[in-house]
Amino acid sequence: MEHYGNFKEELNKRTEKAEEVIRRWLPKEEGFARTMAEAMNYSMCAGGKRLRPILLLETCRLFGGDERLAEPFMAAIEMIHTHSLIHDDLPAIDNDDYRRGRLTTHKVYGEAMGVLSGACLLNYAYETMFRAFAMAPGDERVVRAVEIMAKKTGIYGMLGGQSVDVENDGKPITKDMLDYIYQHKTSALIEASMMTGAVLAGAGEEEIAAVEEAALNIGLAFQIRDDILDVTGSSQELGKPVHSDEKNNKVTYVTLFGVEEASRQVAGLSEKALSVLAGLNKKNEFLTALIQEMVSRRK
Repeated sequence: MEHYGNFKEELNKRTEKAEEVIRRWLPKEEGFARTMAEAMNYSMCAGGKRLRPILLLETCRLFGGDERLAEPFMAAIEMIHTHSLIHDDLPAIDNDDYRRGRLTTHKVYGEAMGVLSGACLLNYAYETMFRAFAMAPGDERVVRAVEIMAKKTGIYGMLGGQSVDVENDGKPITKDMLDYIYQHKTSALIEASMMTGAVLAGAGEEEIAAVEEAALNIGLAFQIRDDILDVTGSSQELGKPVHSDEKNNKVTYVTLFGVEEASRQVAGLSEKALSVLAGLNKKNEFLTALIQEMVSRRK
């Protein structure tokens, strides 16, 4: 990251911050439902890049917001994301045995607990967000943030994209449908993260719309890069099986256009996103460097 000194060091600091916040908001492993809490926490504490909580916090910082108010939303967005991974890995969907370098939740706790712990994490995300109302009573920004998270998660967001993906698994699909899946299954949570950070910081409507546009393009670039890594990466590097798209007969940008053209699409989308953010006339050099890293990563 030539435009930002000590990027890796700063990323580690922010990842540690996100990790601390996430763990602070996790359910306690006690009582008759202890196994459920253990399964939820097993998945939540499996590591990962914590990109969505970091994007939320850095966008909040971009607009000069209250970082304390962002914390329950940082934890919640990672809970929502992790719920989707647990369910993606289930035998009924991708049937993957490894995630983030270790056994998936259903391989450790059984398929039934995998289903239940994923559903419980999604619900617990909203329980966590609602606790922000006590931190800022009567603050309309909190209401708007919860509304965005709900919309970007449900049928008009992530879950809608997942449903279209599952329904068309192994079938030939058009670029338009693939874009729909990527925009909803992947971009929606990145949009939720960045828009929520902007809203909590008091950004104006035009600024929030610009953040949403940038996040859409970041999400598309991120997912296409994931397609490329599924072909060019290794299981050791990625912490999950490679060639899983081929195994599951999934149509991706690589199968439609090849690695070279898919890489050009990633570059174009990331440039568009950074241009939109630059137009806000606000500065967060780390956020810019993070976006560049996300779309050029090797793992």
